[in-house]
Amino acid sequence: MENDAVENNSHVADYDPAQSGYDSVGSITTNVADGFTMVAVGDLIVSRALTQGHHPGLSDIVEILHDADVTFGNLETNIFDIRSFKGSPQAEYGGAYIVSPPEVGPDLKAMGFNIVSRANNHALDWGVEGMRETSQLLDQNGIAHAGAGENLAQAGAARFLETARGRVAMVSFAARYTPMSRACDPAGEAPGRPGINALRLAVRILVPPAMLESLKQLRNALPAPDPARKDPKRVVFTPDPYFGGVTYETGDKPGYSYELNPRDVTDIIRNIRRGKQFSDFCIATSHCHQPGNWSQEPPDYEQSFARQLIDAGADAYVGHGPHQLRGIEIYEGRPIFYSLGNFIYDDLRTPVGADMFEVYGKDPRIDTDADVTVAEEARGFNDPVIYESIVTVSRYEENQLAELRLYPIELGFSERFANRGVPRLASPPQATAILERLQKLSKPFGTEIAIDNGVGVIRLQPTSPQ
Repeated sequence: MENDAVENNSHVADYDPAQSGYDSVGSITTNVADGFTMVAVGDLIVSRALTQGHHPGLSDIVEILHDADVTFGNLETNIFDIRSFKGSPQAEYGGAYIVSPPEVGPDLKAMGFNIVSRANNHALDWGVEGMRETSQLLDQNGIAHAGAGENLAQAGAARFLETARGRVAMVSFAARYTPMSRACDPAGEAPGRPGINALRLAVRILVPPAMLESLKQLRNALPAPDPARKDPKRVVFTPDPYFGGVTYETGDKPGYSYELNPRDVTDIIRNIRRGKQFSDFCIATSHCHQPGNWSQEPPDYEQSFARQLIDAGADAYVGHGPHQLRGIEIYEGRPIFYSLGNFIYDDLRTPVGADMFEVYGKDPRIDTDADVTVAEEARGFNDPVIYESIVTVSRYEENQLAELRLYPIELGFSERFANRGVPRLASPPQATAILERLQKLSKPFGTEIAIDNGVGVIRLQPTSPQ
């Protein structure tokens, strides 16, 4: 018997895990079946069950959404029944309170969406109660979601979707969010704070040297303290040290520069890696308005950070937030969408909070919710490019992006308020104009987009496995 044991142990000693292909490190390689397809679109601002209504052209879009393994969008609304809702508009927000009725949950599923991001500046429009009810509606309808939770660990964690061609993970974070929205973890006896997975940014305004000298004179005339007073390349205005201030630095030309919070960066990268270790395909998705909705260029930090996330295991980086298209980059055979604009901008929200009436000079005893929303849109959302976007379809072969197809859509800029915001395929002339604009926006990233019968196409040559 002892000799048998020795002999068995010798077989164990001869076994080499490295030769067996056993994954002893938690691989972050892509592992989807051939033909795996991801559809990604931008913001979902939707106020009704669109598939149940009369919206010419929507069925053509829905067909594209259904013909994919994973169909992604950014859910920029809250879903609940106002008649039984126990919460309230977020305190002192003073902006849009976006809300959708419960039937939007099953309607998004009917459109083909099976995964949505939640980390954005509207997730807490209706407080923690609105966030929680939205989560429940999505869960009930089998739509995976990430980016919001009861604490930072939950909000930042990857969430998963099972598909026939591989398991999909997604990590959602936002660089644009409202006060009281950022989730926090527990600390000692203090409980965690519900909210979204935030990427904190410190903004610096870049100005020419001569302009900085003028700002120094102004700063020196003010009584507020300035810890950077001796720095010849920086001026900081800090009227209240507890709430920060505005930092000006010398630059080649006026603009904005951003410094990422190192802890947030570490957490997001770790969650990307963890998500990919538990899945076959991982999506990193970011809600970012910086430097502003007016900008067709991404902020200065985003390219390097998106590449970091792909290096950490992300197979796609999907950006949204500025309500218009930004360029596309292909990095290490993975797509980076800097902004996919609006997919649905059906902004018939009701009700809205009383302070929003005040912001736009309306009286809730006289004016309507629609009057408030129309006034808001007229102030900064009346540009036709906000109503033009694309549906992206990424197809993978041998675990590599083989082809990326871009379907131009338009959302009815010229329609009446009650009818605009619903997507349909753009007409040939408008489709060409959208794609030519996207060609220009993507050229600085070295991306070539062909136009084939009104559809943008990016074809990739196979590369050696990673």
